Amino acid sequence: QVQLVDSGGGLVQAGGSLRLSCAASGSIFSINTMGWYRQAPGKQRELVAFISNGGMTNYADSVKDRFTISRGNAKNTVDLQMNSLKPEDTAVYYCNLRTINVNAWGQGTQVTVSS
Repeated sequence: QVQLVDSGGGLVQAGGSLRLSCAASGSIFSINTMGWYRQAPGKQRELVAFISNGGMTNYADSVKDRFTISRGNAKNTVDLQMNSLKPEDTAVYYCNLRTINVNAWGQGTQVTVSS
């Protein structure tokens, strides 16, 4: 069974920065994609960014040039560096890992950006 633990959320003023981290454990196929999604109150969960095991990345238009996703030094970890945060970035952020037979989620971490 695959488990994901995500962390690093908090309260920050507009223009500030936060770094989210996620660590996956369990039986994980080496070819995988890790990413971050977010869900604001009353809205659907949306993709923020993902990174393949080969390092290919993809970002939502709303976060391009502000957020950077990267694989951590430890295996099956991923970080999301969030800069120039805006109030509209306020949401619960969820880590995600996908392989050929797994689609696992972290418990979510709250990010609140005050204006």
